[in-house]
Amino acid sequence: MALPKLTPEQRQAALAKAAETRTARAKLLAEVKAGSVSLEQLLGRDDEIAKRIKVSQALRALPGIGNVKAAQLMAEADVDEARRLGGLGVQQRRKLIEAVAG
Repeated sequence: MALPKLTPEQRQAALAKAAETRTARAKLLAEVKAGSVSLEQLLGRDDEIAKRIKVSQALRALPGIGNVKAAQLMAEADVDEARRLGGLGVQQRRKLIEAVAG
């Protein structure tokens, strides 16, 4: 499927919206890293910014969790590496919360 042709104004608007979304996502992940937002709170959020964050990225934002530990936690919870928070099932969410807490 070919991409639609955008006018310069539409392109600028799309670029601005993408930049705004990236900034909001980075701010939310910084709050997770600082400890002001827990994984459970992040998973419970119902906004599009939180839903579009990759699970691996959210786990790596938690204090003390790096690439290897995040991969282990995702494997334990049966979460694919490309999965986003909004695509997690109830059992996957529960397993991730329990694994991080324990």
